[in-house]
Amino acid sequence: MNFASDNAYGACPEILEAVVRSAEGSQPSYGEDASSIRLRARLSEIFEREVDVFPVITGTAANSLALATLCPPHGAIFCHEEAHIATDECAAPEFFTHGAKVVGIPGADGKLTQADLASVLPHFSRGVHSSKPSVVSITQLSELGTAYSAGQVAQISAFCRKHGLFLHMDGARFANALVGQKVSPAALSWRSGVDVLSFGATKNGALSAECVIFFDRALARDFEFRRKKSGHLISKMRFVSAQLEAYLADDLWLKSAARANQLAANMARALVQVQGARLAHPVEGNQIFLFLPDRTVAHLRANGAKFYDWQTSRDGHTLIRLVTSFATPESAVQQFVELARSA
Repeated sequence: MNFASDNAYGACPEILEAVVRSAEGSQPSYGEDASSIRLRARLSEIFEREVDVFPVITGTAANSLALATLCPPHGAIFCHEEAHIATDECAAPEFFTHGAKVVGIPGADGKLTQADLASVLPHFSRGVHSSKPSVVSITQLSELGTAYSAGQVAQISAFCRKHGLFLHMDGARFANALVGQKVSPAALSWRSGVDVLSFGATKNGALSAECVIFFDRALARDFEFRRKKSGHLISKMRFVSAQLEAYLADDLWLKSAARANQLAANMARALVQVQGARLAHPVEGNQIFLFLPDRTVAHLRANGAKFYDWQTSRDGHTLIRLVTSFATPESAVQQFVELARSA
């Protein structure tokens, strides 16, 4: 009953097989291999336009290098106050940008709106005395498990265009957001105004594979140099690209995300029937944020369930986070629900 993270589970068999096949024979290094070349063509097909694609091995690298390409050292990056780049990346965005300021902004259900951004921007209007507003970064899914619709992304993009800002999307769970809304990858990204996407695969069944996608290839400018300087240009890039190729083949990425989402939806429907349970945020992907009585939380842990306390106990209830994955057993969901009921 491991619901601590979708990182807790392994890799899709199809991806493991692709890695093994990549070890056969010889290939050019540093991204000149056949798999890396095919990957760019495949992602251009999926996103319905020519894109520049840069594989990396961690989401932190993808986000930080993308932001460093868009934001000067004296710039400001606006994001939700609970965004991964603000709370879980050990100041990597500040490090990779050589000093840019990450500004966390409150927003309902883990998401930002035009109004949220407009409330903060006037504080950065003192010329050289303020960090220069440069980028807005949104997370898909959000850190609270909610999804931005294409319309909501477009509204934020309109704000960015009006104020001369770039729009970055942290897509660590982009596939979960996509299948939850039944829209195309293009509709939820560049057609809604996203400039750069950190395209995640690790949480959804890859070993360690992410990539940065530039929809305006002119923006990629010195990204290759930044990736090399930071130690994230992998010599045997074919092993990363092969994972992403297999991830995209036969819609494996969408099928895996759809299974994780369905498990979360089923689990949430059952858990809200438990005495004292209450959802904190809408379940729009593979994450559940749920208030449970402290005695129920203790009972679940005592019987082997793993999950995060998102908020410490208040009035005898704790806010917990539950995350399902492509490989979470249905039996684990059933066992967790039965334990919660028995408490």
